[in-house]
Amino acid sequence: MDMKNIEAGLAEILELNGALAASLFDWQSGMVLGMASNSNFDIELASAGNADVVRTKMATMKSLNLHGKIQDIMIALTEQIHIIHVLESNPELCLYVALDSSKSNLALARSKLNTVAKG
Repeated sequence: MDMKNIEAGLAEILELNGALAASLFDWQSGMVLGMASNSNFDIELASAGNADVVRTKMATMKSLNLHGKIQDIMIALTEQIHIIHVLESNPELCLYVALDSSKSNLALARSKLNTVAKG
């Protein structure tokens, strides 16, 4: 994976209204492959924590014998929305964005993550 493409994709995600920070991480290892921020949000710590969320969901799906794939995991907090998007082309990797919920549009954010993931 090309680092310039990662940086460009994360910069594109940060153009979203209300974007606080974005990253690309490996959910199996928790390793962050790229990160960008518009704020003091600790994207590296959040990415590592969200790798645990994805690992737990994958294990739960296996236990339930569910055969579908995770597209997005959305976590709505009182002031933020967090979206974890599993890449279809590389399912070990996730794009992650933290958004200010008062300034962001969930549909546009999901669309942008899908576009960046395909690019």
